[in-house]
Amino acid sequence: MTTMLHLGLGSFHRAHQAVYLHQLRESGDQRWALAGGNIRPDMQDTIDALIAQGGAYTLETVTPHNERSYTRITAIQTVVPFDPELCGLVRIGADADTRIISFTVTEAGYYLDAKYQLDQNFADLRADLAAVKSGEPVSTIYGALCVILRARMQANAGPVTLLNCDNLRHNGERSRGGLLQFIELLGDSALLAWVQANTTSPNAMVDRITPRPTPEVRARVLATTGVDDAAALMGESFIQWVIEDNFIAGRPEWEKVGVEMVTSVQAYEEAKIRLLNATHSCIAWAGTLVGYTYIHEGTLDPVIRQLAYDYVTDDTIPVLLPCPINLEKYRDVVLDRFGNPAIADTNQRVAMDAFSKIPAMIAPTIRDRLARGETIHSVSMLPALFLAYLQRWHAGQIPYTYQDQAMDPAAAHAICESVDPVAAYCANTVLWGPLANDERLVQAMRTAFERVKLFVKNHQS
Repeated sequence: MTTMLHLGLGSFHRAHQAVYLHQLRESGDQRWALAGGNIRPDMQDTIDALIAQGGAYTLETVTPHNERSYTRITAIQTVVPFDPELCGLVRIGADADTRIISFTVTEAGYYLDAKYQLDQNFADLRADLAAVKSGEPVSTIYGALCVILRARMQANAGPVTLLNCDNLRHNGERSRGGLLQFIELLGDSALLAWVQANTTSPNAMVDRITPRPTPEVRARVLATTGVDDAAALMGESFIQWVIEDNFIAGRPEWEKVGVEMVTSVQAYEEAKIRLLNATHSCIAWAGTLVGYTYIHEGTLDPVIRQLAYDYVTDDTIPVLLPCPINLEKYRDVVLDRFGNPAIADTNQRVAMDAFSKIPAMIAPTIRDRLARGETIHSVSMLPALFLAYLQRWHAGQIPYTYQDQAMDPAAAHAICESVDPVAAYCANTVLWGPLANDERLVQAMRTAFERVKLFVKNHQS
């Protein structure tokens, strides 16, 4: 049996990639199976449950009309317990029968700056460079891949595809660039040459809303199926996977179960990142500011929905045309998906990691508009919402823990303490890169920030 090894057995992987392979196996094609585990000691309860259940778990699927269905997913044949040396993952990754190594990482987990170069200011990245050299445990995706690929090279196990399953734009190219830079910094010329010759890194676009599992999901699964599943999870009915067909060592016939295998994913990923991901964050920040807990609450609020609609319609769609996708229809489908109360997706989950999301998902539209000499009236509302959100965080008034791997807390507090927070915000190079201090950005943000303050005031009155 041929193996696809996945690093990061989180909810999204189990509601997305594993589902496609499960469907292929259910159709009778059982040539491929999943193995997986985590590179950090997190989600231990879920990993323990998956091990106890032989990798199987129940997926609850919910339509926008609150229709629920339940599927036992059995594609993960091997669950690897966590160990600091990643021995189990290295053993499978170095096996000749493993032909794909896939991974799900947040945008911030690639440690790339605005020019997509490795940013060595991150302590985790510096620590992993030292750890790989000394044989100590690693914690980043680059460290894990280096350890696995070095073992594979030494075992002469043959070529392998490195497959991204996350929201980083041009994710195959950019994660590959980060990995090759990491290996160069290690000074391992043999590994560098081997990776360049024996791996490919397809770009891919993934999409399915998958909230963090709650006890209620487990209770519904038990009531409906009779199975008490500690690894149960829930996802929306919409699912999409678009992959550049660039596999060096073979792949499953995913196209038989609805995966779109293409020569270029660029149009799909731009539409998804700008129309879906950025809109998602807009609704999460706005919803938090006015006291909502869930994404659907903000989406069904007519003022917040209009903010999201205007961002897409006024400023984003025009810079993406011409496009093979019907962007107006895509926009409307996205808003309908976000308005699904049955998903109960939280603002906390979606609001996180703004210091990597703004440069990846929002700043490109601002750059495109300014390059065309056009206004940024609607798109500037999104970073203005986050500035208001950041000020709440600074004051300790966010009703949940805000997580942001790319944020320097001291720099964020300094923005909020500045005599001119808007100017300080627009000067932050992590957020804005070459746009930092651009007077057109500053002026648009001043106007947008006043609009945000009025929006919050009107909701409170």
